[in-house]
Amino acid sequence: MLHRAIQDFLGYCRLADFSHRSLQALASRLNEFTAFLKSQHIRSIQKVSYLDLVAFVADFNNPSIHVRKSRVWTLRQFYHFLAVHHKVAENIATGLAYPKIEKTVPQFLTQQEYNRLIRYFSTRANDLWGLRNLIIVLLLGTLGLRTTTLRMIDVSDVDRRYGLLWVREKGRRQRSLILPKPICQIIHRYLKVLGSNHGPLLISKRRKRISQRALQDIFRKAAGRTGIKKNLHPRLFRHTAATHLNRVAGIEVTQHVLGHARQANTLKYAHLNPDKYALYMKRHPYMQKEVPCLH
Repeated sequence: MLHRAIQDFLGYCRLADFSHRSLQALASRLNEFTAFLKSQHIRSIQKVSYLDLVAFVADFNNPSIHVRKSRVWTLRQFYHFLAVHHKVAENIATGLAYPKIEKTVPQFLTQQEYNRLIRYFSTRANDLWGLRNLIIVLLLGTLGLRTTTLRMIDVSDVDRRYGLLWVREKGRRQRSLILPKPICQIIHRYLKVLGSNHGPLLISKRRKRISQRALQDIFRKAAGRTGIKKNLHPRLFRHTAATHLNRVAGIEVTQHVLGHARQANTLKYAHLNPDKYALYMKRHPYMQKEVPCLH
């Protein structure tokens, strides 16, 4: 019955338009849950107790805090589905608390570091692959695209005449972004060499859509050649785009470019604007006051 319930739940999530990544996470955690129940000799979903859920979240195979958080989310979703469809009497997972993850200060590339990367890729943009790599770094570092979004861009998604880019985001949402003129010019050169008006924009040497592994190889090689000590990964470029954009445009524009529905999500990526901070502090009415006791 558990296997059938899981399949019904995953089918429901597909109909509810869960993202592909979310479906993968749900399936993986529910497979772990099934293995846990077998190890406890529990064969019926009705015999699972709240304490069994707590034990699975906390102790099974010594999970990391991120895995525990994913398990709580999965169990809450799964048991809500079971309760709504009367497969269990009540949702016993509602009491599961999400583990607290300590906030870390996100890293980003400074202007000097990002300019060093752009110069590195610009000097190598003399063929199809060099132009492709330059476009990748510019799109990631200026628009803060997720790598999944970046990889799914097709040639038809680029409007070079009006400087627009159509992207597909999490949850199968589509939206348009303004392309900076220099990027439009580089894409124009790239497409002339590519010689195709359809298919994926960023291709591999086998003429397929570029893979996640290929992107990692590009970043790793660039880090070694430029001497940048930071680990060049997609999230670093997203932090970089958000931080520098926030400095000149503010959080609302940054939120739109990153494609966040909630401003709180954007704040995780965008660092405080130090220029505005200094300006506001200078305008503070008590910043210009002299302290009487110092005379």
